[in-house]
Amino acid sequence: MNRTKLPERLTPLAAKLGVTPLYGDIHNHCDLSYGHGRFQDALARAALQLDFLSITGHAHWPDMPVDDPSVAHIVDFHVKGFARLRNGWEAHYEALRAADRPGFTVFPGYEIHSCADGDYTIVYKDLETEPLHLADTPHELRDMLETALPGRALAFPHHIGYRQGARGINWSTFDPELSPFVEMFSMHGCAETSETDRSYLHSMGPVDGHSTMQRGLSEGHVFGVVGNTDHHSAFPGSYGHGRMSVYASANTSTNTREAIWDGLRDRRTNALTGDCIHLLTAIGSAIQGSVIEPSDGVSLDIEAIAGGFIDTIDVMRNGRLYQRISPALSPSPVAQDADTFETILFLELGWGARGSHHEWEGTVTIDGGEIFGLEPRFRGTEVVSPLEGHDTAHRLPQASLRDGRAAFSVVAEANPNNATSATQGIALRMNTHAEAVIRADLCGQRIEVPAARLLEGALSGNLGPIDSPAWRFHALPRPADWQWRGTVPLGAFETGENLYVRLRQSSGQMAWTSPIFCRTA
Repeated sequence: MNRTKLPERLTPLAAKLGVTPLYGDIHNHCDLSYGHGRFQDALARAALQLDFLSITGHAHWPDMPVDDPSVAHIVDFHVKGFARLRNGWEAHYEALRAADRPGFTVFPGYEIHSCADGDYTIVYKDLETEPLHLADTPHELRDMLETALPGRALAFPHHIGYRQGARGINWSTFDPELSPFVEMFSMHGCAETSETDRSYLHSMGPVDGHSTMQRGLSEGHVFGVVGNTDHHSAFPGSYGHGRMSVYASANTSTNTREAIWDGLRDRRTNALTGDCIHLLTAIGSAIQGSVIEPSDGVSLDIEAIAGGFIDTIDVMRNGRLYQRISPALSPSPVAQDADTFETILFLELGWGARGSHHEWEGTVTIDGGEIFGLEPRFRGTEVVSPLEGHDTAHRLPQASLRDGRAAFSVVAEANPNNATSATQGIALRMNTHAEAVIRADLCGQRIEVPAARLLEGALSGNLGPIDSPAWRFHALPRPADWQWRGTVPLGAFETGENLYVRLRQSSGQMAWTSPIFCRTA
């Protein structure tokens, strides 16, 4: 895994509370059932940029509309996909065990569709071969998993925003003992509320206001939130399509199956769109996902380390905006700005004529600074249904950082339209100053960029004439642009209340914390 962990000097609140963020995708698809792309490629792609993974097979749909001829084509690929998963389920454990290693933890998983109750993803804790446990309702599923795998399996509703009856969440059958969290962001879109700029656009329909995260909170449910890709082209963690973070207890074996599982069960999770944002909140020692008792005069601690320029940090209390923080107006970086400062260099690659692709090879170094962190921002083909397209089967992307030299190799498709990005990228964390010079070799094109130029704004170029593949060095943020820490007074936190934080970057990338809940014991 190439993504470099955040240093403790940038995460003092996390260090104080004894947790560290890990990043994963536990709902995505490939040819394990219906979906495109090889199972082995999905494992290899995930290892490039994630700490943990579950690859999901489509397994069961008890109320599938088999008697409606207008959707016979949908029924057909589901039936075939279910059979493929059943036939390969036991054998796929061998590949999971081979891929699992220190720093990259793999969990078995599958999903059950339901018009009545919404779709659920099931994740097993361990890699000992275990059969598929298929049930027709969440209640039956809970009983089945508690009997077969007590404490070692969980299930969560995904693409919750579809209306009830159309595979969206049914809050009346939601069970927090079965589901510690819900998936409120994926390739399908965002279901925080019914009014967002990331609408559901899939053929299954739009978001319904009674199927959202905020609706569940208003009904008093206790749950965390996650994002995953729901990618159907063998690219877990595909950039911009959804990811999640879990806050694992920090010790010498942080990235272990046990530590990740405990974080999942305790709802210490965030939903992310793409960037590996660190967004930690706490009331005292209680972090996101916690349930605390009523108290007077409490405050919310916030620690945010973003992947680029922070636009806003919103504190949402009981479904309403309680406070909006803008680092541009109220700067409070973790690391203070100076002549030499820490920043993030985001190199984005792609563009070109519609329907084309380009094989990018390159390196990046810096004179007058130090590159010490790399985060791949690779994405796969934009597919959420086997009817929409196919895996391009491009060679696996690569990225590495050695002795201050970042190297990469990736295939970028041209953007399919003016609203959908297909670009690839890498983000480099570095120390620099205005007089430093960034040097890059992009497919043989030698580029020298003064850091001062990128402090003024992004720099772009093409490999050839108009409509040729293009590159872009994004503007360099200073510490006050991409870091914020502080405390928000809350006054009395009373029984029945909930509180979560939402971060938006200028790039549109976002993060949501799981709520903190107030309940009387």
